[in-house]
Amino acid sequence: MTPGAKLTDAITVPAEDALLSALLAELGPRSVLSGDAIPVRNEKDWSTLAPVRPLAVVRPVTAEEVSATMRLCQRFGVPVVPQGGLTGLCGGALPVEGCVALSLERMTGIEEIDPAAATMTVRAGTPLEAVQKAADEAGFFMPLDLGARGSCAIGGNLSTNAGGNRVIRYGMARDMVLGLEVVLPDGTVIRGLNKMLKNNAGYDLKQLFLGSEGTLGIITRAVLRLFPKPGCTMAALCALPSYDSTVRFLGAARRGLGPLLSAFEVMWPDYWQVVTRQVPGVRNPIAGEHASYVLVEAQGMDEAIDAPRFQAWLEAQAEAGILTDAAVSQSLADVRAFWGVRDACAEFVQVLGPHESFDIGLPVARMDDYVQACKAALEERLPGVVALFYGHIGDGNMHIVSFLPGAATQPKRVIQEVVYDMVRRFGGTISAEHGIGLSKKPWLGYVRSDAELELMQRLKTALDPQRLLNPGKVL
Repeated sequence: MTPGAKLTDAITVPAEDALLSALLAELGPRSVLSGDAIPVRNEKDWSTLAPVRPLAVVRPVTAEEVSATMRLCQRFGVPVVPQGGLTGLCGGALPVEGCVALSLERMTGIEEIDPAAATMTVRAGTPLEAVQKAADEAGFFMPLDLGARGSCAIGGNLSTNAGGNRVIRYGMARDMVLGLEVVLPDGTVIRGLNKMLKNNAGYDLKQLFLGSEGTLGIITRAVLRLFPKPGCTMAALCALPSYDSTVRFLGAARRGLGPLLSAFEVMWPDYWQVVTRQVPGVRNPIAGEHASYVLVEAQGMDEAIDAPRFQAWLEAQAEAGILTDAAVSQSLADVRAFWGVRDACAEFVQVLGPHESFDIGLPVARMDDYVQACKAALEERLPGVVALFYGHIGDGNMHIVSFLPGAATQPKRVIQEVVYDMVRRFGGTISAEHGIGLSKKPWLGYVRSDAELELMQRLKTALDPQRLLNPGKVL
């Protein structure tokens, strides 16, 4: 089933009524919404793709109810689109016409925190911020962090293998998972809620579902790794004279800060100027104009030891000529303010208007070469175009915002062609942390071989032979 495809040939109106009746009988009226009762929010995610009204919205409370929904939809040949917090940017949770949208919004809550194992068992619809808060209250730290933390659901974070701000230290979302409970397309429930860090008993099945964007199975519960709560956090906003010095600075941070290094964010001048001059509430703590701006963060356990160490390390970089200037945090309020500069991109819709956003990965050493080549190619195709570059450079992830000022309709396709063609030329990836969904699917062949794509198709066919689970997404 392809996105937007009509199901009139596959399912008759009486069959639709029969499915809704069966779902209501199995789950009850609170769990099955149809007709005018379907919430508008379930018609789309945060992507710019047009909304689609599903046949029904099912809101299960247990894995057994998810299983029942899948079995019934398989029987009637109706596609199912899983939905979490609906904060995805690539259309992965966008309904297809005639589908059942399976929302995990009622499957929330922390089931267990095991202090001895340093694990948390959590239901998939739980907001990331609630997971972070529960870990903190238990004396632990959940390092996965995104701008949408208050809205995004942990199940969606895992199904897209979310990255976020601290990948350089803690890894991607998949690195924080020990076990999963998953419902397969045929309704089979796989309860692999492993809590052990070491478990080599056969295939690591959870990896099939982490990052598969709900196309192979629906994550319903997860066992997450927890980490020691940091005792102190230090940060600095730094100005550097060149990208080469930025790469040297990154190497120095890895060597000099070691496991304390928790974030390394880079902002190119065009991005810096927009956020510090146009975004309300953002303060520029660095005078003058510079070639590169870096937010470096370190998390330690003892402020009396680690804060002076961080300060001394920064001073050594300045003495070595790597840094031109720096503003160093004196409090957690300063740390939050520094992150406010980096996270000001969340205001771009209001500040810049319609624009195209990109999430790509590149070899760190070639990032500035990519920026210059991409800007030149965009300007050649679209004179007057604006392109802003920033991202989690410590882990090879760059974000791009581009738009043509004054255009009645943004030239989305042209901008995509330039950005992704340059990604292919520079040996990068079209998606570093946001997934593929619908919007990036046409470009997947740029960064995956025919053999890899064929293997993905074989996995999809093996687990979902009717291709009814999140159809048309990724592949």
